[in-house]
Amino acid sequence: MSQSGLPPHDDDHVHLPPCPVEDITLEQRQAARRAQWKAREILALAIVAITTYTIHGFLSALAWGVVFAVATWPLYRKIQARWPRLAHGALLPAFCTAGMALLFLIPMLFVGLEAANEAQNVLGLMKHARNTGVPVPVWVSRLPFGANAVVKWWNSHLSDPSAAAEFFSSFDARGLAMTKTVGSQVVHRGTLFFFSILTLFFLYKDGDTIMRECTIASRRAFGRRGELIGHQIIASIHGTVAGLVLVGVGEGIIMGVIYFLTGVPHPVLLGGATAIAAMIPFCAMIPVGLASTFLLVDGGTMAAVAVFAIGAVVIFTADHFVRPGLIGGSTQLPFLWVLLGIVGGAETWGLLGLFLGPAAMATLHLLWRNWSRERGMALPEG
Repeated sequence: MSQSGLPPHDDDHVHLPPCPVEDITLEQRQAARRAQWKAREILALAIVAITTYTIHGFLSALAWGVVFAVATWPLYRKIQARWPRLAHGALLPAFCTAGMALLFLIPMLFVGLEAANEAQNVLGLMKHARNTGVPVPVWVSRLPFGANAVVKWWNSHLSDPSAAAEFFSSFDARGLAMTKTVGSQVVHRGTLFFFSILTLFFLYKDGDTIMRECTIASRRAFGRRGELIGHQIIASIHGTVAGLVLVGVGEGIIMGVIYFLTGVPHPVLLGGATAIAAMIPFCAMIPVGLASTFLLVDGGTMAAVAVFAIGAVVIFTADHFVRPGLIGGSTQLPFLWVLLGIVGGAETWGLLGLFLGPAAMATLHLLWRNWSRERGMALPEG
């Protein structure tokens, strides 16, 4: 019997061999460390994947916040130097963030009010048309071609009150569905905009710490070349903001003045639409063509031609000379790469691609220049 009162067992007489630490070879230690590093890498990738999937619906909002912060960081630095007492608190970041939010919200509010007024006018015209019909406008007879076909269609669908009532009734269900869709999109976009502004606030507040941590992480992962690529991306965003946003706003202001002088209806609204469309190359001609059509319908043929010609000159100059110089000059990027980055980025990523596309092309161009640069290597003869 053992001291515990239990019958003896074979395991009581088993002696484990000693395993001193000194018996572990260097190769075994290195293999264990490699296994640990691999396990850590797998765990880190799994955490990043889970986190990205969790917040994937807000990644665009975070990206917009980063773009806003990078584009306005030099201005924020000047404001910090102007008020150094507020530089270390939350008041100055909150003030600058509120200014950026108002910069977007005020034009959006104005456009929303104008759109609501126009919607009320359209609803009033539709109600009046159901009761009395819509006579053929005078401008239809001035169309260069197809005037008879338009008059025939108009008489059969709009001139007669019963036909007009039947025609406009088909828009009721579509209008209700469109209203629901627009409402849900407004709520969704508003939520994303809120998170973008919130991201901008924290980037203003903790920008120095974030930049220092990103620099350390970049040097550990990629060495000094990673820091160079980061500077290239930042320069590309700065150039893109100047080349797209500022040039687009300039085009909108110039064309807004032209719209006002030539008597285009709603010149401010059309000027804002021109500024937004001008951020995408070759798209500003859409609102310019719409303004020319308004003038042509009202009988102002010469004014319509003048607006279209002036708009074409302004847009051609901005898209082919001013914009490539601002975007490509800051990153030494050729015009073709700038154009491909803007158009391809907009097609792939939407409005966010206007900034991501040129940044990606600028980074690729930097890598190509470093890879193709001669460093004393003797090239083989052909």
